[in-house]
Amino acid sequence: MAVLSPKVKRARIWGVALLFWLCLMVATPKIPQSPKYHVFADMRNFFGTRVPNTLNVATSFPFLVVGVFGLVLCFHGNYFGINLRGEIWGWFFFYAGIAAAAFGSAYYHLKPDDARVLWDRLPMMIAFTSLFTSFVIERVDEQIGINSFIPLLMVVFMSAAYERIFNDLRLCMLFHLIPCLAIPVMTFIFPPRYTHSRYWLYAAGFYILAKFESAADRRIYNANHYVISGHSLEHLCMVMVPVLLTVMLLSRNVRMERRHIEEHKILRL
Repeated sequence: MAVLSPKVKRARIWGVALLFWLCLMVATPKIPQSPKYHVFADMRNFFGTRVPNTLNVATSFPFLVVGVFGLVLCFHGNYFGINLRGEIWGWFFFYAGIAAAAFGSAYYHLKPDDARVLWDRLPMMIAFTSLFTSFVIERVDEQIGINSFIPLLMVVFMSAAYERIFNDLRLCMLFHLIPCLAIPVMTFIFPPRYTHSRYWLYAAGFYILAKFESAADRRIYNANHYVISGHSLEHLCMVMVPVLLTVMLLSRNVRMERRHIEEHKILRL
């Protein structure tokens, strides 16, 4: 059997992705932005008229802390133990997207409407696309991950523009759903290069939990007697995704190195 060149493999992957996109656009109806989306359960104002939707705004800023911390560690020595070319850029854009999400989310929640919601979504789309690229580089193929990084970011911006111009959420929803579904599945299919790979599953679990909390926004708010809404809890739960991945990056080692260390300890005993 003839071995396919990397260029042919990339062409086939993009061809399959394009075919999937075309089938999606033909087979599914348009999903417009509902005006009800902007009506959150907790719209309290704790500081007069200066900070409307106070808790939804305040719970956005933990993203800034985690994002800046991750950015500093990306370029302040090899704290993350990254040993594959291109991985650092995937993680850099992931943390940059997380930090930007704090400003985008706060800006949106100060006055929720169709014009501002894009700035709430776009940073997270960039973050999760970069995260997925880093995962592909680590687990699947380094060259495929590196070569797909810039095209995927371009598709992110095109999807955001499409949503804004045509009021259709389908493409934006894909960038939230695909990493959430693909990463846990691929975790079991492709062997890990590093230790502590279970943190990928922990992060995916918190992401799914955050989405359930968002869907149950008012029910959660009523259940806890109007202390905190499901949407605010979604922010706090979502920020656990980069927190867990940061712990993973700080703790992990290359599996071959860890195995070598353990074998060396056994021999010494």
